[in-house]
Amino acid sequence: MKVGYARVSTGDQNLDLQIDALIAHGCEEILTDKISGAKDKRKGLEEALRFVRPGDTLVVWRLDRLGRNMQHLIKIVNDLNSRGISFQSLQENIIMDKSSATGQLMFHLFAAFAEFERNLIQERSTAGRIAAKARGRLGGRPEKLDKKQTEILKTLVANGTPIKDIADMWGISRTTIYRYLSK
Repeated sequence: MKVGYARVSTGDQNLDLQIDALIAHGCEEILTDKISGAKDKRKGLEEALRFVRPGDTLVVWRLDRLGRNMQHLIKIVNDLNSRGISFQSLQENIIMDKSSATGQLMFHLFAAFAEFERNLIQERSTAGRIAAKARGRLGGRPEKLDKKQTEILKTLVANGTPIKDIADMWGISRTTIYRYLSK
């Protein structure tokens, strides 16, 4: 049986491309995660690893969808092999089982490239944040209220206007109002 595993890093991303590829490849069962690959606990991956049986093949769209880093990826695949379960990555065209020395070599090479690519992405993201900070832009969500609105808010509260009424009027939460009052 072919068992698929698909993962995207955030809830905003879409699993459709991976799932379509896994279905087209003949996966009968597909387990998924919408969580960063850097996380230790991934429910879908844990279920997939429990679900596969000797003689099955665990299929992923790309190597970087499976492991947190190269060591983790190798550990997972070696564990699968020791249990008599094959592994396949569609994009890298790797089919690995115990009997294939070439498959193992290719797996290690592509795993190294996948980790290299992830590291490059992290470096570019860090450089982008540093460049933005140098230009005075900070990360995170923009402020809800500007200085003038904060002063109006404090005046309304001082005059006895209920917090709930202010929150409804401005379309913000009461927690946001209390946060601005404490500044």
